[in-house]
Amino acid sequence: MLIFFDMDTASVFKINNGEQFDREALKVFDFQSRENPIYKEFLSLLNISPMNIRKIEEIPFLPIQFFKSHRIVSNHKKEETVFLSSGTTGMTPSKHFVTDLSIYQESYLKGFEKFYGKPEEYHILALLPSYLERSGSSLIYMVDDLISKSRSEHSGFYLHNFDELNEKILYLEKKKEKTLLIGVSYALLDFTEKYQFSLKNTLVMETGGMKGQRKEMVKEELHKTLCQNFGVDKIHSEYGMTELLSQAYSKGDGIFQTPPWMKILIRDTEDALTLLPYGRTGGINIIDLANINSCSFIATQDLGKAHSDNTFEVVGRFDSSDIRGCNLMVV
Repeated sequence: MLIFFDMDTASVFKINNGEQFDREALKVFDFQSRENPIYKEFLSLLNISPMNIRKIEEIPFLPIQFFKSHRIVSNHKKEETVFLSSGTTGMTPSKHFVTDLSIYQESYLKGFEKFYGKPEEYHILALLPSYLERSGSSLIYMVDDLISKSRSEHSGFYLHNFDELNEKILYLEKKKEKTLLIGVSYALLDFTEKYQFSLKNTLVMETGGMKGQRKEMVKEELHKTLCQNFGVDKIHSEYGMTELLSQAYSKGDGIFQTPPWMKILIRDTEDALTLLPYGRTGGINIIDLANINSCSFIATQDLGKAHSDNTFEVVGRFDSSDIRGCNLMVV
């Protein structure tokens, strides 16, 4: 008789310091090294015994490309949904098989509340045409739920109806209502080429990526242009991807913060098993403990640097990697 194991996720969302994080991360690693067949085989091919892992810096990170070719799961439950990555025509999408949507819901809601407060404090306007025009987007799932939780008749999605969005923003600004405008980079640029603002009560958050619609821009240039066109001092950013169930946020200047159950480590671009010190640029490794039912230890194709205050920056991509739809900028 086969015995299958699941992990209790309650302790993951109760983490509030580094020691708790390390303890939970090692527990999740032990679980996934046994219960995730792909990760287990990956460790075996590296000739790494889970028994020898004593600290999180020793944990091997699964290359994110595995989500394109394998079913990455750490239990034997049927998936409740499959999130698909965006990409240009012909690219193989990543697939994240999510066996418990309630974990994703708890992760993005607690993460949003940590950095911005409750969604019902905002009118949430979403300018995400490229995501709305396909199925399986984890970003649309999250934003749709935040819109619903905002309980505002003014919250909603916008496709290409810029005139309506312009009228809504001006109306809410006139009423001095707290508003969040979240949009994919190219759509925000397109929108502000038609309309310009001097916003006082609206936060503008970009999710990154030109989706092949416009030439990629250096993040600093993008934010400078959006700041000028929206009449704001800072552009906020969301850093997330299909393969994760958590998000990091930046309130300006491209400096991101993670929720307590998420951590960024930087690896050497020439040696994937070697980590770099703070301030050095390398490949971004992510520990996302909300990924407890898939894989929590992912080596992304993003380049960045981590800082001693637990913040990080995204500075580009590996040259040979696909251009991802979520939160990518070139150097």
